Amino acid sequence: MVNPQTLQRYSLFGGLLEEQIEQIIPLMEQETYGPDVDIIVEGTPNDKIRFITEGRVSIWKGDTFIWELPEGSVFGEMEVLDVMPSAATVRSVTNVTAMSISNKSLRKIYKNDIKTFSLLVMNLARDMSRRLRVADEKMKGKPA
Repeated sequence: MVNPQTLQRYSLFGGLLEEQIEQIIPLMEQETYGPDVDIIVEGTPNDKIRFITEGRVSIWKGDTFIWELPEGSVFGEMEVLDVMPSAATVRSVTNVTAMSISNKSLRKIYKNDIKTFSLLVMNLARDMSRRLRVADEKMKGKPA
C-alpha cells in the first residue's frame, strides 16, 4: 500500500497535509493490470479516478492514439466530474499499478472534510487544464 509521503509526490495530492492524506488512504483501492489491458473503455461508464503509481498507459479515441501518461498521472477524472460515459479508452502500455478513488469515496471525503475535498478537486482541475494546454499545442498548425 502507499503512504502519505509517497502520495504527496503526485499532483492529485498537491497541497494536502500528511494527516489529510492519511484520511483518504483507507478510501482508495489498489489496482494492477498487465500490459495491453483496457482499463477504461470509450463509451462505457466509469466512476473512479485513478492515478498511476507504476507503469504507463496510453489514451485512445477510437483507433487514434492520443498520448501516453507516465507514473503520477491521473485518468478517469472527466467521467467522475461530468458523470458522462468515458471519452476515451485507457490502455496499459506496461504493467500498471494504480490507486483509485471512487465517486462514492469522493462523497465521503466531501462529507468528512470539505477543505480536503476542495483541494483534490482543484488539483484535478489543474491537471485537466495542463492536459488541455498540451492538446491545444498539439492542434496548432493542423487545419480546422
